[in-house]
Amino acid sequence: MSGTSKVLPALHSIKSLPPKFKITTGNPTSGLMENHGVAKLRSSDVIGSGSPENDALIGEVAEEARDCVADVGVYDEDLVYSRKCVSLEDRPSIADEDLESVPLSFPSISISSGERRWSDTTPYASKKKLQSWFQLPNGNWELGKIITTSGNESIISLPDRKVLKVKEESLVPANPDILDGVDDLMQLSYLNEPSVLYNLRYRYNQNMIYTKAGPVLVAINPFKKVPLYGNDYIEAYKRKAIESPHVYAIADTAIREMIRDEVNQSIIISGESGAGKTETAKIAMQYLAALGGGSGIEYEILKTNPILEAFGNAKTLRNDNSSRFGKLIEIHFSETGKISGANIQTLVQCNEGERSYHIFYQLCAGAPPSLRGKLNLQNAEDYKYLRQSNCYSISGVNDADEFRTVMEALDVVHIRKEDQENVFAMLAAVLWLGNISFTVIDNENHVQAVEDEGLFHVAKLIGCDIEDLKLILSTRKMKVGNDNIVQKLTLSQAIDARDALAKSIYACLFDWLVEQINKSLAVGKRRTGRSISILDIYGFESFNRNSFEQFCINYANERLQQHFNRHLFKLEQEEYIQDGIDWAKVEFEDNQDCLNLFEKRPLGLLSLLDEESTFPNGTDLTFANKLKQHLNSNSCFKGERDQAFTVHHYAGQVTYDTTGFLEKNRDLLHLDSIQLLSSCTCPLPQIFASHMLTQSDKPAVGPLHKSGGADSQKLSVATKFKGQLFRLMQQLESTTPHFIRCIKPNNLQSPESYEQGLVLQQLRCCGVLEVVRISRSGFPTRMFHQKFARRYGFLLLDHVASQDPLSVSVAILHQFNILPEMYQVGYTKLFFRTGQIGVLEDTRNRTLHGILRVQSCFRGYQARHSLKDLRGGITTLQSFIRGDKTRKAYSALLKRHRAAVIIQKRIKAVFARNRMRTISDAAIVIQAVIHGWLVRRCSGNIGFLKSGDMKMKESDEVLVKSSFLAELQCRVLKAEAALREKEEENDILHQRLQQYESRWSEYELKMKSMEEVWQKQMRSLQSSLSIAKKSLAIDDSERNSDASVNASDERDYSWDVGGNHKRQESNGARSTSAGLSVISRLAEEFEHRSQVFGDDAKFLVEVKSGQVEASLNPDQELRRLKQMFEAWKKDYGARLRETKVIINKLGSEDGALEKMKKKWWGRRNSTRIN
Repeated sequence: MSGTSKVLPALHSIKSLPPKFKITTGNPTSGLMENHGVAKLRSSDVIGSGSPENDALIGEVAEEARDCVADVGVYDEDLVYSRKCVSLEDRPSIADEDLESVPLSFPSISISSGERRWSDTTPYASKKKLQSWFQLPNGNWELGKIITTSGNESIISLPDRKVLKVKEESLVPANPDILDGVDDLMQLSYLNEPSVLYNLRYRYNQNMIYTKAGPVLVAINPFKKVPLYGNDYIEAYKRKAIESPHVYAIADTAIREMIRDEVNQSIIISGESGAGKTETAKIAMQYLAALGGGSGIEYEILKTNPILEAFGNAKTLRNDNSSRFGKLIEIHFSETGKISGANIQTLVQCNEGERSYHIFYQLCAGAPPSLRGKLNLQNAEDYKYLRQSNCYSISGVNDADEFRTVMEALDVVHIRKEDQENVFAMLAAVLWLGNISFTVIDNENHVQAVEDEGLFHVAKLIGCDIEDLKLILSTRKMKVGNDNIVQKLTLSQAIDARDALAKSIYACLFDWLVEQINKSLAVGKRRTGRSISILDIYGFESFNRNSFEQFCINYANERLQQHFNRHLFKLEQEEYIQDGIDWAKVEFEDNQDCLNLFEKRPLGLLSLLDEESTFPNGTDLTFANKLKQHLNSNSCFKGERDQAFTVHHYAGQVTYDTTGFLEKNRDLLHLDSIQLLSSCTCPLPQIFASHMLTQSDKPAVGPLHKSGGADSQKLSVATKFKGQLFRLMQQLESTTPHFIRCIKPNNLQSPESYEQGLVLQQLRCCGVLEVVRISRSGFPTRMFHQKFARRYGFLLLDHVASQDPLSVSVAILHQFNILPEMYQVGYTKLFFRTGQIGVLEDTRNRTLHGILRVQSCFRGYQARHSLKDLRGGITTLQSFIRGDKTRKAYSALLKRHRAAVIIQKRIKAVFARNRMRTISDAAIVIQAVIHGWLVRRCSGNIGFLKSGDMKMKESDEVLVKSSFLAELQCRVLKAEAALREKEEENDILHQRLQQYESRWSEYELKMKSMEEVWQKQMRSLQSSLSIAKKSLAIDDSERNSDASVNASDERDYSWDVGGNHKRQESNGARSTSAGLSVISRLAEEFEHRSQVFGDDAKFLVEVKSGQVEASLNPDQELRRLKQMFEAWKKDYGARLRETKVIINKLGSEDGALEKMKKKWWGRRNSTRIN
């Protein structure tokens, strides 16, 4: 928000000249709401205080009206500029530089049901403004548009397309769309109930819970966490980076004005229970602690909140953390702006809630075992005082954790452990006092305290004699002349005395805690005299039944309202004088008459209440009759039937029921109870008694001497309340106040819920609506000359751009026929009465809309022409670019193709050479083997032929035979190796068959049986071959032994045996060679057949599993393969047996030869011996 200009031109007050022409508003904008549905969004069932005259005449209208509706709905003239076709949230709000929020006067008024609260609802507004609020018979407000006006009647169209004929005075003008959601209600052109409620709801739905009403901050409780707090926001408001309404902004303004003006400041927070006053006070304290922190005292100040809430707050039906007292926290600052100390004042509220104070439940739930044993604590439901509400817990609150927080806070504010234990002892004593019972002892209903555990525990905790306590609760000492009389108490009197003692102990305990906190916060405080006071106090209350509590609360609010009015009117008129406008000082109607009704002596409400309370025979009925007798002539008082009376407060009429007034006003604690406390051994009761005696020494109010006795000299509750209030107001009068009004949007404490009727009632009670109403008598809308000329200067018919802003502003006012009494021209600003900016804003919107229409057509032509040229250029450019890209891509592709051909050629050549080399090496190996085998074979045959002719070379023949046998043995070994390889392959095939068997269960048995048969046959063949190999191995070994005979013996043997033996040797060698060839063929056949059968079986398995496609039946082929295998096996076995027989024959021939050798060897030896 812009500040005031520093340049003050020496100008006198300027008034507008008579208008030379008249600007009229046409009908085109009347179709706005119907076309775009904004009315549905803005008609939010706003509840107002309408009068019976607003009843609409609902029905069908003439055909002419319907035609008019059709005409105005065709074309929306403000569509382009104001963007009303979008949702309500998208509608722009007025900029800070356009309008300036202003503080306005706030006089109190007396409200009657028939009085019109908003006199700015004028025929002029209804004719010129096409949108107006209309109140339905059920009290709801809806936004409609005026179609036609004839005489004092108008035809309007509602959002549901109903057309009504209504009286002109029943319409309330609506604000232009540019003012929707403004952050200051003073910026509204039309200040009326539906507009204020709609603006607050608009912001509340967007989590903007803070709105300014001039100098007053309206805070709506969101009942949820909103992202508006924290160190980032504190730093932003400290640097003035954010200007939106906020508690931080109020606190920042207070601390800056305190430093700049060296004047004490105060932040007054009011509102009804559940509106968020306590939380708002905490937020303000957090900001002040953040700005003025550094010494550590700010942490102690923040820690006082848990203590004061625990001992002074309780749960009610309206609020889970309702304050039972008003508190004023005075925070002192040093010369450098740092917090140096604090002081707390309390204003007692005599309000009884649905649940007792938080500290009792926290003590019962969170006290450690040692403390529970010392205080004889029980559960909360065991105490009578806590059982009355039948509410022992709060949703989402852990009493044990809260008690630990309170313990920590007591340590922070430097309350000793011993004193803390005494405090908890007093709390336990209060709880046990409620459990003390009485028994009737005679026929006159006199009672005596029962000596139960409650009585014993109370006496122990406060440190008194149990008999003295029992006597105090059952009797009363009275002094009549020089004699002391002991009067026995009845049951009701004894209960009152017990409860009065409990209340007095708790009240004194609370005062003592506040005193100790003040002592702690005052340590090291520098007396600079600069402070900021935060007042958290209850707001105006009006219920169906109002009693003594509402009487005291509303009296306090009357006193605060007078302070509020005087302050606001002072600021308002000072600004008018400073800007040099023609302004007659407003003599506002304050609420002094209502205050006199309360405070006047001896015939004021408080004086008469104290007087009647001192009379022993005084009753609530006699008090009501006395009020009617003495105060009926007062304009603010009205006597009602029975025991009720009505007071005309600033916020409305409130009817009070006097039932219980006298009892609540009397102090029922007697002097003997105070003397009992003073005789206790515990230090706190002694302090309490001393405090009570000090208060009783103060002068009494009213004719107290008539009742006599020491008890009669005590101050009444109302008198104490009045004294506290006067001290509070005396301190506030020396400060510059800043006001925060807290509003509760619903009674269910539910987020996102906005009850307009409840909000409206609170706005009236806390005075916000009165601030808005009183603005009609002044100039609520203000704008600097420069801003006004910049915003509306283009509307002038003549070119005045070279003139100064003041001349331009005056020319605008003359051109648009703004009446002289509707505005004032000051040194730096223009001051307008309600609704004047709306006329200029409508004209500006229509003009801008026309300009935008022309601009849109011209820009459309330019855009189309430019687009055509651009498309042609782009097409040409794209063709060149695409051609170049294609050529480059083809060149790259051609190079890649050539490179691929070369690489393929090289790779294929490498593969061909490698394959040729492999084949060549394999061919050479095969040729070498074959050549070697042929050479060995040929050389063997030649050796055998020569052996028949060369008889003398027997040893050479034996060597040739040995080499032949060695070759045969090598072949056998190779056959065995090949057999082992085949066996390994057979095992691999077996494993594969097992895998296929697991996949195909129906094939498993067949394959398994065939595999077992094959394995058995293989083993039989292997055994046969092994036997043959063994027999051949034996023959080889024998032949090798024969070859080792020396040459001489061989020659002798050869000579002796002769040619017959030589033929046998030759025949044996040939037989052996033939046997070896047969075995080799059998081994080769076995290897070949195994490979064939294995490949066929593998192929059939693949066909069966679907891995290979073939047009054959795998089961049938498997059976055929099995039959072939059986036939081959049979034939192979027969041939193997034949081979075995042949080998055995060869073995027998070798044995005969050996026998012949042995015979020859024997004859030779015998010959040598001889």
